Amino acid sequence: MSTTETQPRLPARETWRALYRHFRPHRWTVAFGTFLALIGAATGILQPLAARALVERLGQDQPVGHILLVLTALVVLGTAIESVGSYVLERTAESVVLAARRSLIGRLLRLRLPEVERTQPGDLMSRITSDTTLLRAVTTNSIVSAVTGGLAFLATLAMMAVMDAVLLGVTLGVIVLIGGAVAVVMPRIARATRRSQEAVAEISARLERVFGAFRTVKASGAEEREAAAVEAAAREAWRHGLKSAKWQALSGSSVGLAVQVSFLAVLGIGGARVASGAISVADLVAFLLYLFYLTEPISKLVSAATEYQVGAAAVARIEEAERLATEPPAPSGGRPAARPAASTRPASVAFEDVTFRYRDDLPYVHHGVTFTVPGAGMTAFVGPSGAGKTTVFGLIERFYEASGGRILVDGKDVRDWPVAELRAAIGYVEQDAPVLAGTLRENLVFAAPDATEERIREVLVRARLDTLVERLPEGLDTLVGHRGSKLSGGERQRVAIARALLRGPRLLLLDEATSQLDAVNELALRDVVAEVAREVTVLVVAHRLSTVTLADRIVVMDAGRVRAVGTHAELVAADPLYGELAATQFLTPAETPAKTPTPAKTFAGPTVEPSVEPTAEPTP
Repeated sequence: MSTTETQPRLPARETWRALYRHFRPHRWTVAFGTFLALIGAATGILQPLAARALVERLGQDQPVGHILLVLTALVVLGTAIESVGSYVLERTAESVVLAARRSLIGRLLRLRLPEVERTQPGDLMSRITSDTTLLRAVTTNSIVSAVTGGLAFLATLAMMAVMDAVLLGVTLGVIVLIGGAVAVVMPRIARATRRSQEAVAEISARLERVFGAFRTVKASGAEEREAAAVEAAAREAWRHGLKSAKWQALSGSSVGLAVQVSFLAVLGIGGARVASGAISVADLVAFLLYLFYLTEPISKLVSAATEYQVGAAAVARIEEAERLATEPPAPSGGRPAARPAASTRPASVAFEDVTFRYRDDLPYVHHGVTFTVPGAGMTAFVGPSGAGKTTVFGLIERFYEASGGRILVDGKDVRDWPVAELRAAIGYVEQDAPVLAGTLRENLVFAAPDATEERIREVLVRARLDTLVERLPEGLDTLVGHRGSKLSGGERQRVAIARALLRGPRLLLLDEATSQLDAVNELALRDVVAEVAREVTVLVVAHRLSTVTLADRIVVMDAGRVRAVGTHAELVAADPLYGELAATQFLTPAETPAKTPTPAKTFAGPTVEPSVEPTAEPTP
């Protein structure tokens, strides 16, 4: 889904169904606000009758004090009641927006990873912010305006019909003529609004892209190019916004035009009817007052139609987001799932003939991957770039679903695990070790919010972060900046490792977790990982000799297949690809050990010759 493509508009029936879903929880409050609005409209309808009585009494030279008092009371009472009704509806509108945002936020944070990778984050954010703002108008103002405006319009026409059917016919002829022109304009408003919202989403997406790699943008001298791209999206939003404003102005001015033309026609024909004695002057004055009063209900009807066209575009985008595939909600109400007290043993992992591709239109990343990790100890995954090593971790975490085969954790298919329970048993350190904006403490306890101070201090020491905390001005409560911008790459990696350790996992996944550490800290953390591996199953994607030689077993991957499983010495002797990697990729010449005649362990899958297929792991 691209923000630059025109989003399909929902059919009218589905749009109304979606609107009712947002409207339904507040229907009684909206009904009360509508009732108040109708009372206010009724007081307005009575005012021309009081005015007619006033004119008649003036013509008969009778006192008019009590008539003026009634007119004043009607005006004041109508204004007060309409003000209360307006507040009730505005308050309800804000509640509708809040409920829609809460629903969208909860849903978007549970999206399946492939859905997020197909959609720009800025576009998703736009649906929560600007699209829900447009929703407020159509779910309350539009509905109430349609009801009150429609009833007031019919009531006013009825009163005008009682006074003079001929003048009513003249009025309706003008209104129908101009109303037809307005009906032609409405779809144009919807189309322009929809495209404007898509352009606003594009602005958000491009800004998120820039701020997500702000240093790279600056270092590349790309500020002007990126600014031009954002400005282009802003100009597109401006262009479609102008179109929408033009058509809305045209529809709005048509109301005044209809009333003015009707007034001139009624004044001319009504004057002739007064001269002929068909109606009295008082009736003509009251009819003209009703004609002017008709402006408000007609304006409400046009406004309701306009707001519906604008809101329908927002509803379509919100509904599209609501239909994205999500993971099941966490049963713990959003808090990290607790690990059962009895489940403290290291987790076993097994892949059985696993195949996988990111999308149906992309080539397979895994071609029958098979291996077994019995539990505890460290298992290293090595192989050329694009071999599918990182994808192994994504499949274990169920970020993605395997296309074929089975993935077992503790002998149980991961598809049979509740997602929250599965992930509660896993500590995961990503390749780029992301750190969230906020304090250092918030990042450390992100996956373990109930961690004690003692436990935090213990993990800080193990991750070699204690000296960093001592240097920080506010210790653990120091802000780390957007995406950890105030920390070095190595410090971010240590924070990510500490965060994973603090969770107390049974299975620890480390994706090149020490790549940005200096030699001293890497050596220290290697000892920590070795210590953890005595009690926890550790899987690590490795590119360094110190990590590879420390592993109890090494899984060699190539072109989405497992070539061999063994120890470092065994694989150097038995597997040509591993020997090449050992000599060139993660070993220096001085570190390359002499080959030994030790035979390799039995492979977890058949030995496969290097594939001639592209080995690049596609970015979803």
